[in-house]
Amino acid sequence: MNYGLIGEKLPHSFSKEIHEKLGYYQYFLEEIKKEELKNFILQKNFKAVNVTIPYKQDVIPLLDEIDPDALSIGAVNTVVNRGGVLYGYNTDFGGMKALIERAGVIIKYKKVLILGTGGTSLTARAVCERMGAKAILRVSRRESEDAVTYEQAYADHSDADVIINATPCGMFPNIFDCPIDIERFPRLSGAIDVIYNPLQTRLVLSARERGIDTDGGLYMLVAQAVLAAEKFLDTQLDVIGLTNQIFDEIYFDKRNIVLSGMPASGKSTVGKIVAEQLGRELIDTDRLIVQREGDIPTIFKERGEKYFRDLETAVIKEISALSGKVISLGGGAVMREENVRALRHNGAIYFIDRSPEYLVPTGDRPLADKKEKIMRLYKKRIDTYMSTADYIIDGDCDPEDVADSVINGE
Repeated sequence: MNYGLIGEKLPHSFSKEIHEKLGYYQYFLEEIKKEELKNFILQKNFKAVNVTIPYKQDVIPLLDEIDPDALSIGAVNTVVNRGGVLYGYNTDFGGMKALIERAGVIIKYKKVLILGTGGTSLTARAVCERMGAKAILRVSRRESEDAVTYEQAYADHSDADVIINATPCGMFPNIFDCPIDIERFPRLSGAIDVIYNPLQTRLVLSARERGIDTDGGLYMLVAQAVLAAEKFLDTQLDVIGLTNQIFDEIYFDKRNIVLSGMPASGKSTVGKIVAEQLGRELIDTDRLIVQREGDIPTIFKERGEKYFRDLETAVIKEISALSGKVISLGGGAVMREENVRALRHNGAIYFIDRSPEYLVPTGDRPLADKKEKIMRLYKKRIDTYMSTADYIIDGDCDPEDVADSVINGE
């Protein structure tokens, strides 16, 4: 390959899409085992590569020249082959600094905990030093001269102002994992997670719920990719402009469109139109349940509503790890907070607000098979529909117009 990314496991990576949006070269993903790394680098059969977990430190002794900033950080994520001479750079530094600034997290004079001890944590430490942190501690599962344990962090450093997660904890497919309990840090004012898949980790979601300045790692990934492209091509690019443009495109492409609303509000019909227009897969949670367990009225009759809701939650947690989908929810899905939290990892919720007088009862909806049931259900659920929605869509229009409103976020 000429250009690409090397690492141990890469199925979660967005790097190919990001680099190819720049339009300068094809970009490949190459999974390499640790024992293969030395041979791959020394063969020099590439023009330039990015380096990710777990090789950002291992690659350093294999290179001919190391940029002074990368050398001082102790991690390299970009290797350029210039006439057989291998140069190492760290563009993660610029990417992380851009992410912290975008999130509005203040580092100057603050106490910062950096989770992890790998190459990305070294970059985070260098960035925080440059941004004027008062104190910086790395946190690891094992105590060392250069790191405290999580138990020590809770006991002795609960006064931390900022937490930066530089571990893979919470990364796809394990999107419900969280490396640390931020509730135990009452002074926390900022939280950064370098993980970009899912778009919002549990750490980021928890911080948002507390009103803490926070963001996930996608913006960092895009920014460092643009900076790496400058090294690849030995040219200057409009880093800020390209980063913002590509970030917006990737975020829209990866974020699930989640449709909520009353039974018979048109979610499935609108979802089909949206999916066709955007070239996405439509996932209907009720349909998945029917495929796996049988028709919904029978489930309600033989097993009860709680059994159905537990099935629904299991399906929602499963599909919440996916990205770039259109998801049509059952009418009661957002009534469970854990469902909403799961969906927010990768999705935005669009409430299709169709007036109850237009909702038609049908026999396949046990809680909405009569008009009076629909009216009671609407009054019971409307506040939750509204409070859980990122976008409220007028559902009284034709399905095509509703779909246009969803796509445009109106």
